[in-house]
Order: sequence, then C-alpha cells, then structure tokens
Amino acid sequence: MTMTDPIADLLTRIRNAQQAGHEAFKVTSSREKLAIVKILKDEGYISDFSVSPDKPRDLVEVKLRYTRDGKGAIHNIQRESTPGRRVYVTAKQIPQVKSGLGLAIVSTSHGVLPGHLARAENVGGELICTVW
Repeated sequence: MTMTDPIADLLTRIRNAQQAGHEAFKVTSSREKLAIVKILKDEGYISDFSVSPDKPRDLVEVKLRYTRDGKGAIHNIQRESTPGRRVYVTAKQIPQVKSGLGLAIVSTSHGVLPGHLARAENVGGELICTVW
C-alpha cells in the first residue's frame, strides 16, 4: 500500500515517539523530510538526526529532545497543508505561531525555510506545518 502523505507520517511519528518517551525513531528518507528535520534541529526542537544508507531507501534516525523533567521540547506539531487542501501563503501571511515562540515551516522557491527566514527573504510558498 502506498502512502499518500509522507510528511504527515513524519510529523505523526515525531508526535507519537515523543508522547511515548522514546529517545529516537527512524523514518524513510526524502529531500523534503530531511529539510524539515534539519530545520527542527536548527531551531532546537530535536537534538540530532543522522542518515543511514539502507535498501531500498535510506533511513533518517531522529533523536528527540527533552527537558530535565522529561517533557518533550515539541508541545504540538501540526500539518497545515495536505494533499487534499494545499495552503499557500505570501510572505506577509506567514503566521506568527504562539506570538513568535513557535515555528512555521514553509516550502518556498528558495527551498524549505522556517517562517522567520521566509519573511526576512520576502518569499511565500506552501505552509507545511506549525510547531510549538
């Protein structure tokens, strides 16, 4: 059976692994998934990730980040644009998630960018997800 929304699968795996208290999880690799995971690492929502070659597809191992008292760094991660309902935004329409404490991830003509960088470069695109 084929997967219709691999990005939603990645976000669900992050949500489920963190809720279960797992240290890390693995997911099949793609360029867009790697870009999203890299943004989450750069913004401090996950601790690290690594790509391991495997047959028939490479795997990405994502290591989650927790506070000292065991709470996850990601409180909520939500898919905004789906295959059935695409959400496109201009640079001015990119949402401020939780008054700037959260993060919007946007797929632009300059690549997949965090919302604050897309606003700074004045580019819009498809609103992939929001994180806080």
